[in-house]
Amino acid sequence: MQYRKDRKGNDISVLGYGCMRFTKKGNSIDIDKAEKEVMAAIRSGVNYLDTAYVYPGNEVAVGEILSRNECREEIYLATKLPHYLIKSIDGVEKMFQEELRRLKTDYIDYYLMHMLTDIPTWEKLKALGMDKWIEEKLASGQIRNIGFSYHGKSDMFKQLVDAYDWDFCQIQYNYIDEHSQAGVEGLRYAHEKGLPVIIMEPLRGGRLVNLLPESAKELFREDEEQRTPAELALKWLYNQPEVTCVLSGMNSMEMVEQNLKTASESPVGCLTVSDRALIEQVKAEIEKSVKVGCTGCGYCMPCPKGVDIPGTFRCYNAMYSEGKQSGRRDYLQCTAFRKDTSSASQCVGCGKCESHCPQHIEIRKELKNAAGELENFRYKAMKTAIQVLKLW
Repeated sequence: MQYRKDRKGNDISVLGYGCMRFTKKGNSIDIDKAEKEVMAAIRSGVNYLDTAYVYPGNEVAVGEILSRNECREEIYLATKLPHYLIKSIDGVEKMFQEELRRLKTDYIDYYLMHMLTDIPTWEKLKALGMDKWIEEKLASGQIRNIGFSYHGKSDMFKQLVDAYDWDFCQIQYNYIDEHSQAGVEGLRYAHEKGLPVIIMEPLRGGRLVNLLPESAKELFREDEEQRTPAELALKWLYNQPEVTCVLSGMNSMEMVEQNLKTASESPVGCLTVSDRALIEQVKAEIEKSVKVGCTGCGYCMPCPKGVDIPGTFRCYNAMYSEGKQSGRRDYLQCTAFRKDTSSASQCVGCGKCESHCPQHIEIRKELKNAAGELENFRYKAMKTAIQVLKLW
């Protein structure tokens, strides 16, 4: 296993265990199966485990696995506060103590504000006393490192990085999202500020493996070097010195073994000319299924009405390259879970964006098309509930 340093000099395994996707047995987690997979990873050097309050049954399962094997001190444990569900600092404390009980521990190594979306949300949390609460937890040792996870645009990500003295951050990043969400720009910005960056969705929830277009899968079948989709996507990340740890939602021994092998063989600078060429070929096949030829350059921004134009088109394209449910879920996260919503339907047709688009996309027309498919009844109902209940 290879390791990279966090802000305090701790060695973090480049492969982290994302616990969200444990195998289910009926409606519950198959804890015996999960235990075998998690412990195989830990025994091979993985020392970063990531869970969250809102993953059903997940914290309890992780706590049980660590307790059974008496290995809590061998790993760094990360979990998250669903700040969008709390209304007071007493509520924060109650939820945090529940997490400690679930995880059978008295401290959290890496604690995240789960899906922190924008500055107004952070200001709202500070008004509740969140910054003081964090300082007290850090001083007591109940929290060792404080950070946030993020879905959204790179400009807002950079503002959040600067909004507090964070110890680390977590972003969605992979070779398809290189120029969307926080993107490579956000990754490098955080790194320059001295923040370790934890990567989530390196395989886009498995979509860069199982749900690749058939033409892309054929490229791998014909590959003389016999590389796998997962191996190539992970190597692309490990190649970058700004990446600290890559979370993988492993739920089979085959996944664990393959990802351990890739992590052990992929230092900074590992990506070959051949690797890069294959990635570009795969991306080209994926892009054939897109609806809008948006590159995510951001020249169309800012929108006077707050529409996240590149984000909308990314999710719209994902509906056709990865599945409607995936695209709509990402769209809800990126546009509705914020004080200042950024939905495509907010477009008033001013046309300012089109005058700056280097791809000459008919943005107004495509935003209307995207809103028609992304903003179904469920989206509208959830967006209304989020705003009324202030879940941002």
